[in-house]
Amino acid sequence: MQWETVIGLEIHAQLATKTKIFSGSSTEFGAAPNSQASAGDLAMPGTLPVLNEEAVRMACLFGLAVDAEIGEISRFDRKNYFYPDLPSGYQTSQLDLPIVGKGHMDITLEDGSTKRIGITRAHLEEDAGKSLHEDFSGMSGIDLNRAGTTLLEIVSEPEISNAKEAVAYARAIHSLVQYLGVCDGNMAEGSFRCDCNVSVRPVGQKEFGTRTEIKNVNSFRFIERAINTEIRRQIELIEDGGKVVQQTRLYDPAKDETRAMRSKEEATDYRYFPCPNLLPVVIEPGYLEQLRTTLPELPAQKRERFQSQFSLSAYDASVLTASRAMADYFEQVEKICGDAKLAANWAMGELSSLLNKDNLEIGQSPVSAQQLGELLVRIKDNTISGNIAKAVFEAIANGEGSADAIIEKRGLKQVTDSGAIEAILDEMLAANATEVEEYRNADDNRRKKMFGFFVGQAMKASRGKANPQQVNELLLKKLEG
Repeated sequence: MQWETVIGLEIHAQLATKTKIFSGSSTEFGAAPNSQASAGDLAMPGTLPVLNEEAVRMACLFGLAVDAEIGEISRFDRKNYFYPDLPSGYQTSQLDLPIVGKGHMDITLEDGSTKRIGITRAHLEEDAGKSLHEDFSGMSGIDLNRAGTTLLEIVSEPEISNAKEAVAYARAIHSLVQYLGVCDGNMAEGSFRCDCNVSVRPVGQKEFGTRTEIKNVNSFRFIERAINTEIRRQIELIEDGGKVVQQTRLYDPAKDETRAMRSKEEATDYRYFPCPNLLPVVIEPGYLEQLRTTLPELPAQKRERFQSQFSLSAYDASVLTASRAMADYFEQVEKICGDAKLAANWAMGELSSLLNKDNLEIGQSPVSAQQLGELLVRIKDNTISGNIAKAVFEAIANGEGSADAIIEKRGLKQVTDSGAIEAILDEMLAANATEVEEYRNADDNRRKKMFGFFVGQAMKASRGKANPQQVNELLLKKLEG
């Protein structure tokens, strides 16, 4: 039997508010446990929530960016469940009247085509605390620093067909919230995490299959692996005569398997009811129009501009605009060196390789945009060759100073004097007289191979300093002469 997959994602983006959604407690990451939990966060009697206006602004900004309906009136509800890291016994969320309604996100598929994924809603809610199981006493601890931090839960329509589409959609949302400045997107710190709803059905069947939800997946690689693993599990289970049970599951990347946590709850299980301590939020049209004027250049707009302004390929533009930080970095480098293609090649090549090797974000790069731009200027004015530039780049990354300082200190200036290069070539050819004679008597294919040998010998003799273009031109004249 042929199967098809139906996937929907629930993305939890922690909004970059300095304080929590209903209290003045700090949201800074990394503080000592329970040092950022106020009486309100602890649900102490007599405390009342006060809505953070910045959270509303950020949610509306996201809604405008995905061309969504913004609720003229939105309301907070209590989602009731009991867990050790939820002091009040309920989570303040939004059910019937979310702040952001239907919108959409366009994603680029592997074949270069575009697919539109519907966004069902995006609602504000408070995060729970965190249970800690880190010592060997058998005891667990509770850290309530995270309790009350602002989350925007972004719910997609079940219109994603496979794991790669799911990753493309998650990456697009991740990029967008960073461009908007509403979320730092740090998946390692839990600022951006994903619940994956997965079901399978026979090809052609209209009814959805029974879905499972994989909770709290916090990397793009694991999103793809978790979904593919769950798809295989469901298909094998059905084909063996079993039934898929609607439940919440966890993904174990070490074993590459999903495990059942609990039965999947429905909204009625949480006994939602309107929060009596919070008034409905009314969004006026004038507020949205003013907010629309603050929208930055969004990823799709920036991709189009990079292609038209800098004559970059669609692929290069896509890579460079994947994050706002990388796009800004590239533009700074291009402005200094004046060569978009050269700047793009180095940003996507040497720079990205360095960041990947050391597992760094672009904001942590040991080579600043100013330093890389100045290095590329020295390639353009023939002070150094591209190969030498790689060594200089490495030295900059190691903290040895600017490109000019390193070039001067190491004596790396490129030899461009034709007379000096000819002298190097004459000496090299004299030392390889047998090969020169063989070259002159060889066919075209053999000559091409041997020419590369002579170029290598010449560059070696010049310790890599000779201008490669001049070496090629002068060498060809001498060999043919």
